[in-house]
Amino acid sequence: MNSQIKSVWPFLSILTSMIVIQSGASLAKTLFPIVGPAGTTSLRLFFSMIILLVVFRPWRTRVSKSQLKTLAFYGFFLGGMNYLFYLSIARIPLGIAVALEFTGPLAVALLASKRALDFLWVLLAVVGLFCLLPLTELAAPLDLWGIFFALAAGACWAGYILFGQKASLENSGGVAVSVGMIFAALLVVPIGIVQVGTALLTGPILLTGLAIAFLSSALPYSLEMIALKGLSRSTFSILMSLEPVF
Repeated sequence: MNSQIKSVWPFLSILTSMIVIQSGASLAKTLFPIVGPAGTTSLRLFFSMIILLVVFRPWRTRVSKSQLKTLAFYGFFLGGMNYLFYLSIARIPLGIAVALEFTGPLAVALLASKRALDFLWVLLAVVGLFCLLPLTELAAPLDLWGIFFALAAGACWAGYILFGQKASLENSGGVAVSVGMIFAALLVVPIGIVQVGTALLTGPILLTGLAIAFLSSALPYSLEMIALKGLSRSTFSILMSLEPVF
């Protein structure tokens, strides 16, 4: 019975992660008119870093130089994925951006697949994504920069999966996601400060940023570390095709 629960837990983790992360994305769009994508991403990553450091206290664990290098790559891909995705949904509809961003996990699934059945699952995921595309929102031409940012976020998502799995196997999930978030914040927060400045420091914006951080980063990325430890890259990537549903 315990082994059955253990095998189901990665699937439950990734499903929960997808639900909360899309809820956070919807909330994040409400801040775009005030602080823009850079400011919103900066608040998200900064508060996520604080939450994860307090919860997991990674300084209690010894991390080698090799492990730190993996965590740095994981964090930079994480930060790039977040920032580019927010730049995208500021320009094109959320559902379309998520579908375009999925090209990253799809590429990982294809490269990691070794059996014919794996390719069938990837094909079904592609068909499902096409069916989910909000084509009724395409009456007006899509912003080309929005498309580019979504695809670039997908490339970062691929790197996030590859280095995230390696980081989760080399460290505990809590250490991996909290240290990775430090590198993500170091990449993006300075951009937000330069572009937005003191507008980030108003009370309502800080509170909304804290909620976005919990929904879009702290909770889902911790859950994904659990999933990556228990699932193969191809299985994880194919399951991510469910995200546009949410």
